[in-house]
Amino acid sequence: MTYDPARVGNATVAYQGAPGAFSHLALTELFPQATPLACPTFDEALAAISEGRALVGVIPIENTLAGRVADIHQLLPNANLYIVGEHFLRVRHQLLAPKGATLAGLKTVHSHQMALAQCRSLLLSNQLTPVVHDDTAGAARDVALWNDPTIGAIASSIAAEIYGLDTLAANIEDAAHNTTRFIVLSRERVDALADVPAITTFVFRVRNVPAALYKAMGGFATNGINMTKLESYQISGSFTATQFYADIEGHPEDRAVQLALEELAFFSTDVKILGCYPAHPFRREASSRVPA
Repeated sequence: MTYDPARVGNATVAYQGAPGAFSHLALTELFPQATPLACPTFDEALAAISEGRALVGVIPIENTLAGRVADIHQLLPNANLYIVGEHFLRVRHQLLAPKGATLAGLKTVHSHQMALAQCRSLLLSNQLTPVVHDDTAGAARDVALWNDPTIGAIASSIAAEIYGLDTLAANIEDAAHNTTRFIVLSRERVDALADVPAITTFVFRVRNVPAALYKAMGGFATNGINMTKLESYQISGSFTATQFYADIEGHPEDRAVQLALEELAFFSTDVKILGCYPAHPFRREASSRVPA
């Protein structure tokens, strides 16, 4: 089956986290009839897709407050999976604790590192010690099991319902624009149609020559290609081997994109397209809200 949100139906869709995680919420918005498959780690979620236990997967990649999800950038290039879609989820964090607990009595708060980073103000103002957990919903589940009024969790409102926790403070994220971008991963590369606004994602390494990155990027500027994301990260435990992850607006079949990618290949190595997929409407909405 090729990727089509309407055709996923009740197929199995993988996500990282426990039931009630924000990835779970994103999955249900994208595929309301799908059968969710909870995976403890990103590695296991990607493996579920690769091995055919899930048709596709819904994976977070970046957040407007906390930045990129570092694990994904490291895992994607070698996962042999393709990005076939994207989704933007407005994230609303809740401070949860066992029944009868109070904010004044809390000492530690467990959650995923991204959620903790997104709620720094509340943690600092209440002198709460953050404790990193594998995921938000898993933190809520464990806090319910421990039933200790000094230990809380940051998670979703649905997680509060699932695990029977009280909400001590609602919508505690540091900024109202707190939004997480998710990608949909598939075993098959299914490119967006050429006549729809598209995002193309690729990774590459630059050659070890002066101004290599500048020269590699020149083709996108001269061909009028908008690059919406460019990030670097170290690979193979080296301070000299750097890989870049990029998103551009456009389709690989567009002549301008072809020329830009040809110039990129001349000044870089290991160029790999991870997917070409329809641009989510959120991008247009966000652009319209930016002051001129």
